Amino acid sequence: MELAQQEHPSTWRATWLAQAHAHPYTSIGLGVALAVVAWLLIASLWRVATGDADAALRLGLLGGLAGFAATAAGALPALFLRSLSSRTEDTMLGLAAGMMLAASSFSLILPGLAAGEQITGHTALGALTVVVGLGLGVLLMLGLDQFTPHEHAHLGPCGAGCGRVSRVWLFVFAIALHNLPEGMAIGVSFSQGDLGVGLPLTTAIAIQDIPEGLAVAMALKAAGLSPLRAVQVAVISGLMEPLGALLGIGLASGLALAYPIGLGLAAGAMIFVVSHEVIPETHRNGHQTPATIGLMAGFAVMMVLDTTLG
Repeated sequence: MELAQQEHPSTWRATWLAQAHAHPYTSIGLGVALAVVAWLLIASLWRVATGDADAALRLGLLGGLAGFAATAAGALPALFLRSLSSRTEDTMLGLAAGMMLAASSFSLILPGLAAGEQITGHTALGALTVVVGLGLGVLLMLGLDQFTPHEHAHLGPCGAGCGRVSRVWLFVFAIALHNLPEGMAIGVSFSQGDLGVGLPLTTAIAIQDIPEGLAVAMALKAAGLSPLRAVQVAVISGLMEPLGALLGIGLASGLALAYPIGLGLAAGAMIFVVSHEVIPETHRNGHQTPATIGLMAGFAVMMVLDTTLG
């Protein structure tokens, strides 16, 4: 199968430059965000490579690997399943969406509000730090959504140069955009070495990664990949979670105020993905009711996990 169409590099540059000219503030913000992201990721990887990995970094990396393992485990049944009904797939994605929303609320925003208030000594200022983080998370995902070629099932191809990339690679990039904020959330939640924050969030993300991994693998099969290749791509996409975890740890391990801001950023990115991609996807086939029931069930499961493990 053809994975990408061959295009002259100058064509790619022209497309990206046109997008940047049309959205100057988004492109500048994304450039700054990506530069910071790259620096933080390199710093975290350097700490691991040199053995200067504290408990928070080890826990965050293990949490990211747990998300990767859960994605892989969920994708494996696609080797044997011929198909998955759209109703079942929408219900599973609704379950994942509910867990992501609850995780954002209970395991990211609430601890962020508490940490912000403790650091600033003022309830309103503490809340403002989390709001700033929420805004940064949304801006990061908006920029990535605008400039990364990918495909939304309900909107079709999106992002710069999407017309020059095959449907398979558009799916792959979409999965990467989806998994990145999950990994960041895991990393941020462990950045202070607090199991009460990191454990319930990681557990919830790992649980919802299982049906999500299966849904991704089945979607790739529907796009034309062989069962083995679809599972391989779905498993590889899970690597974004440990990479995102390293990024999240680096993001929230600097200044004290970076912790509540980082929690807000991870929450904003996850809520953006749920609203922008997951919920519209679960409603496009007319299965709003089972998808909403799945969302409520996922929210309830995460609430119980947070209460039990937090």
